[in-house]
Amino acid sequence: MSTHVKKPGWFTVNVLNRLVAWLTRRGLSVRGSRVLAVRGRKSGQWRTTPVNPMTLDGARYLVAPRGHVQWTHNMRVAGGGELRLGKDVEVFTATEVADDDKPPLLRAYLKRWKAEVGVFFDGVGPGSSDEELRRIASDHPVFRITVTN
Repeated sequence: MSTHVKKPGWFTVNVLNRLVAWLTRRGLSVRGSRVLAVRGRKSGQWRTTPVNPMTLDGARYLVAPRGHVQWTHNMRVAGGGELRLGKDVEVFTATEVADDDKPPLLRAYLKRWKAEVGVFFDGVGPGSSDEELRRIASDHPVFRITVTN
């Protein structure tokens, strides 16, 4: 498994993520944003971060543009979590997608959010070949989510 991580800078952590999370907690989605809540794998405490869930062919996914970050490690252990928008809470289970199945998902994700996250994909974009998308697939965890409530 890849250990690829692109850590966010101070501005992203202290300004952008906090602003998006604040708006989302108040029910204002920023281009589909939700607050992801997942139990910490060691502490068992809820951990939250803003995410952009994606729907493709009727299925929903969470893509980790920054790589194998804390929420992805926690998701593997917890097997699910919550997506929050204001007072609405969707409880879900999550299944990690195999690298060979990621190219169409990464392409769709980049088509929608490349302006925000394209820099984390090392020059690969929505118009890239399946081969190029497969090359970076192991660096970007993807989870298929199934709402249970």
